[in-house]
Amino acid sequence: MGKQERVAILGASADTERFANKAQRMLKEYGHAVVPVSPKEALIDGEPVVAALGAIEGAVDTLTLYVRPAISSQQQAEILALAPRRVVFNPGTENPALEDALRGAGIACIEACTLVMLRTGTW
Repeated sequence: MGKQERVAILGASADTERFANKAQRMLKEYGHAVVPVSPKEALIDGEPVVAALGAIEGAVDTLTLYVRPAISSQQQAEILALAPRRVVFNPGTENPALEDALRGAGIACIEACTLVMLRTGTW
């Protein structure tokens, strides 16, 4: 495993069947610090939830997306302001226009599954 990262999860969920929840648990299992982001939850798996990206204090290494493109497009300004090192577009979240904007700002974009990346050591 590489260095521990601080990972924000946009679209975090308390529903243990959702991939965002599985990713949060696996990220913690692999030693990463997680920042769940959801306007619907207060606490997920023992972690305090922030309602919006703009409410995150401090640096974020990776932002992993679990929201559809219509939602992530609305979050473009907040994602740019957050300035993570990279953004992971999980299956179903691909957003070419957002990816172009992020790359233009020097933010790496990856279309991949967080769970698979962790399991295969490509995180």
